[in-house]
Amino acid sequence: MNYSAIDYHKKNSFVSTVNEQGQRVAEAKIKGNEPAAFAQFFAGLGGEPTKVVVEACWNWGWLYDVLEQIEEVEEVVLAHPYKTRVIAEAQVKSDKLDARILSQLLRGNLIARAHAPSWPTRQRRFLLRQRMFWVRVRTMVRNRVHALLARQHGLELPHRQDLFGSGGMKFLRSLTLSGIDGALLSQNLQMFEQLEVQIKASEGEIARELGAEPEVERLQTIPGIGKLLGAVIAAEFDGAERFRTNKKLWGYCGLAPSTRSSDGHTWHGPLLGQCNKWLRWAFIEAAWVAIVHSGYFGAIYSRQIERGKIPNQAIVVVARRLCEIAWKLLREKRSFQAIAPSKLSHPPHVILADAQLKKCAPRPRSD
Repeated sequence: MNYSAIDYHKKNSFVSTVNEQGQRVAEAKIKGNEPAAFAQFFAGLGGEPTKVVVEACWNWGWLYDVLEQIEEVEEVVLAHPYKTRVIAEAQVKSDKLDARILSQLLRGNLIARAHAPSWPTRQRRFLLRQRMFWVRVRTMVRNRVHALLARQHGLELPHRQDLFGSGGMKFLRSLTLSGIDGALLSQNLQMFEQLEVQIKASEGEIARELGAEPEVERLQTIPGIGKLLGAVIAAEFDGAERFRTNKKLWGYCGLAPSTRSSDGHTWHGPLLGQCNKWLRWAFIEAAWVAIVHSGYFGAIYSRQIERGKIPNQAIVVVARRLCEIAWKLLREKRSFQAIAPSKLSHPPHVILADAQLKKCAPRPRSD
C-alpha cells in the first residue's frame, strides 16, 4: 500500500507518495491540475493501491471526484485543515513539505478527517447556498436604502411594517430626492427588484430539484422551521447519525462558546469561529420565530433573559435546543410533537410554556 498526499492549489498541485516503510517513492508537480496528469501519476506507481489525502480547502470537491475515478486510488481521505496543525505551525512551509508531511501522517493513520459529502449532497448545498447568498445581498441593499433615507431630514415615511412591500415600493419610486441621492436611490431600487426576481427563480429551482423529502418534512414540524430552513438543515447535516452527541453537533454548528480552562478557572468566550456557518444561521433564524410562536421556546428565551443574558445570548440557547431536537428527530425518523410537561418534574417556566403552547396560534414558516 502506498500513501499519497496532494497539496492542492488553483493552478498547480504537488503530490508526494511514500510506501509502507515511510520511504518516498514518487513526487511530482501537476501543472494545470489536469485529470489525465493525476491518473498518469498514480498509474506510474507500479499498480500498487494508494490511499490519497487532500485537505478540505478551496474547491476540494472537484479534486475529490477526480481521484475517486482513478483505478489505482483505493481511498480518498479528506483532511480537516484546522485540525492539521503540524503544517499550520511549521516555521518552514512549502507545497513540497506540506505534501510530504501529510503523506507521513496518512501512513500513520494520524489524519484528522473531515466529512466528505456526496456529489448530490454538494449540489443540493450549492443550490440552497446560492439562494441564501441572494437574500443576504438583498438585505444589504435594503440597509443602503434605509441609510440613504435617514440622510433626508424631514422626510416622513409611510407607516408600513415592510417598506419594501408593494405599497412601500410605490412610495419609494415616487420620491424625488435632490443631488446624487436621487440617482443612488434609483440604482438601489433597480438592484432590489432584480434580486427579488433572482430569489424567486432560485426558489423555483429548489422546489423542482428537491421535491418532497422525508427529512425536510420532519424538520418542518418543529416550530420556527419552514421548508427552506428545513432543506438547509437537512443538506448541511448530511445524515444526523454521523454526530455521536449533541455537544459534538453544537460545536459543528458553531452554537457552543469557545472555552478556556486553567488551574480551576474557566472562561467562556464568543461562539466558535470554525463551524458550519449555514447551520448556525439557520438555527438562529428559526429560534427568533420559535420564541414568538411557541410557548415552550418562548419560555426558554424568557428564562435566559431573567437570568441576565442579553437577547443575542438568550437566542443562542434557544437555537441549541432547536438543534438538539432536530438532531433527535432525524436520528429517530419521527416528527415533532408538543408533549404536556409534568408539573412535578419541570420548573415553573416550563409549566407556563405548556399553557402558552395551548393558546398558540398556528405558526408561520421561517425561510
